[in-house]
Amino acid sequence: MACRKPAAKPLPNSTAKAETVKPGTASPEAAKSEAASPEGKSKSEVREEILVVVNKHIITRRVLNQAVEQQHAALYRQFAGKELDEKLKDAREKTLQGLVDAFLLEDKGSELGSPVSDEYVRASIDGIKKENNFATDADLERALKGSLGIGLPEFMKRQKQQAIQQFVLQREVFSKVAVEDNELRAYYEDHKDEYRLPSRFRIRELVIAKGATPDDLAEARKKLETIQAGLQSGKPFEELARVHSTSPSKATGGDLGWMNKGFLRASIEEAAIRLKPDQVSAPIETDKDFYLIQLIALEDAPMKPFAEVKAKILEKLQEPKAQNAIEQYLANLRMRANIRYLVPKEQILKG
Repeated sequence: MACRKPAAKPLPNSTAKAETVKPGTASPEAAKSEAASPEGKSKSEVREEILVVVNKHIITRRVLNQAVEQQHAALYRQFAGKELDEKLKDAREKTLQGLVDAFLLEDKGSELGSPVSDEYVRASIDGIKKENNFATDADLERALKGSLGIGLPEFMKRQKQQAIQQFVLQREVFSKVAVEDNELRAYYEDHKDEYRLPSRFRIRELVIAKGATPDDLAEARKKLETIQAGLQSGKPFEELARVHSTSPSKATGGDLGWMNKGFLRASIEEAAIRLKPDQVSAPIETDKDFYLIQLIALEDAPMKPFAEVKAKILEKLQEPKAQNAIEQYLANLRMRANIRYLVPKEQILKG
């Protein structure tokens, strides 16, 4: 969770004795797991040390350490210097509390009849693959191991857990945080630049290749002068482009159609947006070519309609208002839950 959460207190009956469990087992009782050696000739006993029991769930030292390592990696990517040092101080405590709260929200989701199914998670994974151009699950898993150090099954488990958390918080907290419509509208008016579509422009181009030799360059300059003279005498730009341009766009009279800003090289775009409709630029020289640009039309960056962005603004304004409500809601869940620290919390936080 993004918000800071008060630490859960161990119940009076908690014991400092560390129990063991088979990885993935929900029972807090000790269990053993046999694992084959690399040679496959013998088996060794593997034990997991349980640190915390949360209702019917467990948090082992291995799970906590992995989560802390991932949190540290994320902090190193986002912060530096004193700010990083401050974040690292309580990262282990926040990570531990986050693991506890995740189980509490998961159990609450079950109680509320969470609609988050395995099919929902599978569809979410397929969407992630499509967005990132991963053809197969194996491609996605390689990326996950490289970036997060986890496989696809673990990632799917986390996706489901996060979706359940969002379902619970939306139903129990966010839906009860009131934001007036006039607040949404005021935010929209004050932050219009956040909701602008990219500006567009439409130009024609006439391209003259400079060639590879001094003679080619001289010929290109001569042709450029001829074209400019033709423009001054009133010949249409598109007609000259069809005859003289070396670009494939000559077929359309140099018309490149509507384009968003940032698509063409900067020198051409900067020249284009300084023009008035039908005005032609001075020659623009690049490494290989001379360009003449004619502006057809320039469209200012349009605003997205308020109705289209209203839901996103609501979410943005609800979040800070909901922080105190989330803290109180989680505190109530912790009070009603069976949270037992099998290793003293102070020792867990020391690492």
